[in-house]
Amino acid sequence: MLKVKVLTIFPEIFPGFLGYSLTGKALEEDKWSLTAVNIRDYAFDKHKSVDDTPCGGGAGMIMRPDVLGRAIEANHTTGKIIYMSPKGTPFTQKKAHELSQESELTIICGRFEGIDERVIEAYNIEEISIGDYILTGGEQAAQIMLDAVVRLLPGVLGNEDSLSDESFENYLLEYPQYTRPIEWCGRVVPEVLLSGHHQKIEEWRKDKAIATTTAKRPDLMKKYLDSQNS
Repeated sequence: MLKVKVLTIFPEIFPGFLGYSLTGKALEEDKWSLTAVNIRDYAFDKHKSVDDTPCGGGAGMIMRPDVLGRAIEANHTTGKIIYMSPKGTPFTQKKAHELSQESELTIICGRFEGIDERVIEAYNIEEISIGDYILTGGEQAAQIMLDAVVRLLPGVLGNEDSLSDESFENYLLEYPQYTRPIEWCGRVVPEVLLSGHHQKIEEWRKDKAIATTTAKRPDLMKKYLDSQNS
């Protein structure tokens, strides 16, 4: 079972949408656990202050290393410590698979202008970004990352075979999908998908996945071609 501890100043945000659908069911079935820790509980003053002005001047506030360090020391036992940060390594499906193999994750959700750099250095924290944009806090990013990770845990998806056909697996985007009715608004499901010929269907799907990836994500297509040639 994957144990997740989230350090945040807004613990009430969790589990959020992670408490619904497949991730919520998996949470109820103890396929993973989630503990939201309030960083303010580790503050040193009666006002529960967790931030201070940046050294050298500048806008905004920075989360204090003494308070955050105290929260980490009290809650982290083993496994990776992750800080959701726009400066981090881009989150990918490959990374989701890697994190799904962990037994425990501690995730720091920053606010304000971020956290003191010394905390990152002292605890060898891994910084992860979910995209080249700025959010109001790390909580949203953490939930998105966890959604991608939890669904990869054993027994979470009803059909484990569906994982291998998804976008970003093997660098290809997913092929187009269709269902009933066969004809809708003058548009018809491709005939090959109705043929019952499994080999032809697989060939069609692979061709469409390659075509879609080439058109929409040439960067991924290059990685796919490189993987085929290696």
